Amino acid sequence: MRILFACSTGGHLAQLHLLRPWWERHQRTWVTFDDPQARSLLADEAVIPAFHPTTRNARNAWRNLRLAIRVIRAERPDVLVSDGAGVAFPFFLAGRLLGVRTVYLEVYDRIAKPTLTGRLCYPLADLFCVQWPGQQALYPKSQVIGCLL
Repeated sequence: MRILFACSTGGHLAQLHLLRPWWERHQRTWVTFDDPQARSLLADEAVIPAFHPTTRNARNAWRNLRLAIRVIRAERPDVLVSDGAGVAFPFFLAGRLLGVRTVYLEVYDRIAKPTLTGRLCYPLADLFCVQWPGQQALYPKSQVIGCLL
């Protein structure tokens, strides 16, 4: 299986990296920010740098959408996986438009309120995963997978 991961660095990248026992068996490409954490965690991985900052930055959202279309067409992933933040939504839009299955993992530290990225990606996700049973009230069609951290 070919996996395309699209996420911001920080806790988002750390959470997806914890899924290593699953993803290391598959071909994969990562789209994230070019920073020391990404260079360290993904030293032996195929990484495509995303544009940042993404918080309320319409220009970079547009640039990341164009990047997403190019990357998805070139990589032809079987599944697109993300847990946020700003880079996720443009990739989910492109993935949906180009017929790629999408999996979103809501972050572990937002239990009482949904994240902005979660709200945006929820209707675009083929599978929406949460880490706490309480998060299912926010996302009724989600599946609880348990806490990763």
